[in-house]
Amino acid sequence: MATPSPTPPSEEPLRVIRPVEQPTKGPLAGEPAIVGLPSFIVGAVALGMTLIGVVPTGMNGAAVPALLVAAAGVTVASIWSAVIGQNASAGIYGIVSGYYWSYALLVLGLAHNWFGVTPAALADTQKLFVISWIVIVTMLVLGTLRMPAVFTLLFTLLDVALLLDLLGIIQTSANLTKAAGWVLIAAAAVPAYLYFGSASHATGGKEVPLGPPILHA
Repeated sequence: MATPSPTPPSEEPLRVIRPVEQPTKGPLAGEPAIVGLPSFIVGAVALGMTLIGVVPTGMNGAAVPALLVAAAGVTVASIWSAVIGQNASAGIYGIVSGYYWSYALLVLGLAHNWFGVTPAALADTQKLFVISWIVIVTMLVLGTLRMPAVFTLLFTLLDVALLLDLLGIIQTSANLTKAAGWVLIAAAAVPAYLYFGSASHATGGKEVPLGPPILHA
């Protein structure tokens, strides 16, 4: 009986199969809120203090440096969120950064007459600006109904602050304008709460409770 000849070794070189890299999860996945929330807070506090009268009337430009820094920080958070696939966060941060950039541009533009707005049209220009953002923030309130309740609370407070500011402009009421400022400062407490949760998560801890959504899937 013939002995079977051994199978000749393959001449094809061995290939090293590298393990597929899994996307990073948990705290190491990135936490854009670490940048976005403090930026959100500093802008809201600066605007709120301006509205309640910490600076003399007509000196809204005092808040512009803080707003520009806030706008830059929230823009960074928006881009970061988009890069790691946090689309909802990217959209929210993008809208907030748009508000801060546009408010700073409005104040600087009116102060230096960049837009050719006459003194008689100043109030109407401000009303146009505030109404436009009320529409957007109301949209955000509705858009967060399926998100944790803390986000709906945040944008509801911002919506109320804008509405009070609009009424203050329409009725030339300093009290309504101050009320808008106090509501805005109160709203800043919500991202402060969110920041503690994000900081905890970024360092390996647990997040804070955010509340159940108002609408369920």
